[in-house]
Amino acid sequence: MHDGLHFHSFFPAAERTLARSPVTVGIIANPASGRDIRRLVSHASVFPTAEKANMVQRVLAALGALGVPRAVIMPDLTGICANVSRARARLHASPGLAWPDLEVLDMRNEQSVRDTFEAVSRMVERGVAAIVVLGGDGTHRAVASKCGTIPLATLSTGTNNVFPDLREATVTGLAAGLVALGRVPAEVALRRNKMIRVTSSGGDAVEIALVDVCVSNLTHVGARALWQPETLSELVVAFAEPDAIGLSSIAGLLRAVSRDAEYGLYLRLAPPHAPGLLATVAAPIGPGLVAEVGVAAIEDLHAGRPVALQTSSGTIAFDGERELEIAPGQRLVAALAADGPYTVDVPRTLSWAAANGVLKREPSQSGGFP
Repeated sequence: MHDGLHFHSFFPAAERTLARSPVTVGIIANPASGRDIRRLVSHASVFPTAEKANMVQRVLAALGALGVPRAVIMPDLTGICANVSRARARLHASPGLAWPDLEVLDMRNEQSVRDTFEAVSRMVERGVAAIVVLGGDGTHRAVASKCGTIPLATLSTGTNNVFPDLREATVTGLAAGLVALGRVPAEVALRRNKMIRVTSSGGDAVEIALVDVCVSNLTHVGARALWQPETLSELVVAFAEPDAIGLSSIAGLLRAVSRDAEYGLYLRLAPPHAPGLLATVAAPIGPGLVAEVGVAAIEDLHAGRPVALQTSSGTIAFDGERELEIAPGQRLVAALAADGPYTVDVPRTLSWAAANGVLKREPSQSGGFP
């Protein structure tokens, strides 16, 4: 078992009756994911509300098939919860289909990231066993900042989807349910992720990133998205995959770093025709946006060895979205941290379940899965 995990989240089937409350799975479906300004400057797809609602329904069907008794979901004003509620009302017409008891959290809706913060905080208070997240890198970063050691089952519905899995929701729901019910050991099912923590030079926390931190000389947050490579000056990545989309692809196409590696990378960037470059790379920094980016230096970044960001004015993007304007005289430090969120490793979870007959029922057996 990983150190620091909520052991109450992984009761074996025989012990679940001793829990203070029914096993509960949280669901965060970001209504704004897959709808940002990058659709105006690229050919990114718009992720419709109806499909998000359908994905939530498929997750609930998988949880119900396993016998997860309860789920809670973040409310929204776009129709995700409304569509799910209408589908739930029709369940009586499908006697072979059962969902967990579903509660929509009773909370104020500001249609901002604060909704996610509040919903996750409430789920933590209720002791949910896992949280299924539908969103892009920014959504998962917001959830990760509040979820503590509760594991996340990730689903891609955003623009930049480097951190979350691009996977069928039914399968992710099965894996999340197996973890929540304790039917697959946490040491098999869960991965502890790296992240990047940015602090002031005095040690005050500023923000985290799950994939990358990029410094730009643009002086205002503005529309948040970054798509002008000549404005980029520094890049820090927790991991870098050569087939990724977004700013981390710059690093991934030069020196791939896996999610399990004990280090990340720090890069100094420059215009593609600047003198003294180490390399110039054509990177997919956004959907439909392949840009030449100059790299002046690249070095390994190890946990416990922070790097001082050199840019003294501009903005900082966390996981592809500009969030912070650098104040005059402000000095910031980026560090790789090994205590990022736990995520459900869907292939490992289901492989272990298959090898150990977790989802198998003998012909003589009746009722639900063991």
